[in-house]
Amino acid sequence: MTVALLVGLAGGAGAVLRYLVDGVVEERVSGPVPWGTLTVNVTGSLVLGLLTGLLWYHGLSDHARVVLGVGFCGGLTTWSTASWESVRLVEEGMIARAVAFTLGGLAAALAAAAAGIALAAIV
Repeated sequence: MTVALLVGLAGGAGAVLRYLVDGVVEERVSGPVPWGTLTVNVTGSLVLGLLTGLLWYHGLSDHARVVLGVGFCGGLTTWSTASWESVRLVEEGMIARAVAFTLGGLAAALAAAAAGIALAAIV
């Protein structure tokens, strides 16, 4: 029960951070590309990759992995918003931009996760 509560608290913290980061990024970078959503998803993937690397190479505890990975990163990242943004771009006639956002976001998130794992291996 304690772990579930910590996951919920960490998830809430991740969601609040997502809201704040998205607002700051969207305020500073205008245009039809949803940069805020991309930023939180790539950042969350980097953090999750780092956590995974810490688990693999340094024995991060299961509780920390669950609280930070499932809770915090789960609250921070948002595949549903990214999907909605892609559909919105298509509905606005920006099909190439929607494809670039979707595939580019996926590639950037995978690269960030790999970078996090590599970083954990060298610390």
